[in-house]
Amino acid sequence: MDRQYLYGRLDQVASDPFDQFDIWFNQACMDMPLKLVNSMVLATTSNNFPSARVVLLKEYSPEGLVFYTNYLSRKGCEISENPNVSLLFWWEAHERQVRIEGIAEKISHERSEAYFHTRPKFSQIAAMASKQSKPLENLQDFQSDYQTLLEQYASAEISLPCPENWGGYLIKPKLFEFWQGRENRLHDRFQFKLDTDGNWKISRLYP
Repeated sequence: MDRQYLYGRLDQVASDPFDQFDIWFNQACMDMPLKLVNSMVLATTSNNFPSARVVLLKEYSPEGLVFYTNYLSRKGCEISENPNVSLLFWWEAHERQVRIEGIAEKISHERSEAYFHTRPKFSQIAAMASKQSKPLENLQDFQSDYQTLLEQYASAEISLPCPENWGGYLIKPKLFEFWQGRENRLHDRFQFKLDTDGNWKISRLYP
């Protein structure tokens, strides 16, 4: 189905891509409070085959963008093999897309542990019980493991240990692209590319 993009235009961008991302992200949070505006598509590559999935952005700063996962999951294994990844945000109400290319690296276990303990207890237990991305031969066994852990750590006073194979990745961007839908397919596209001196080069691209 065809559609017209009528929300707005992007005549100029901030000089720093993180500032531009912050502007758009906060506008999305304000105007789409019931949407998962922090959802992003993460693409990884292994043996020349790409794979993509939706993950949740948990924090961002000029250092990069952070998400959390099981390090032994498919995405974790592929990142360990090839740390070059891409991210994609799509905010439909604003007809905006942000594409990011960068390098993924693990954050410290201490930082992961601190975040782990902010999660609801059932989420912590699920992270402990799941062998993410591995074949599940018997669903009842998994449910039983989950229930056992739930009973073991039922007391609010008992703290769950953060699994060694669970934690965060920091995506350090090398490229940003900001896309604003426009009427008659005259979309606005701005690219920020990091040069060898650590400066961002800004280019407007054809739609």
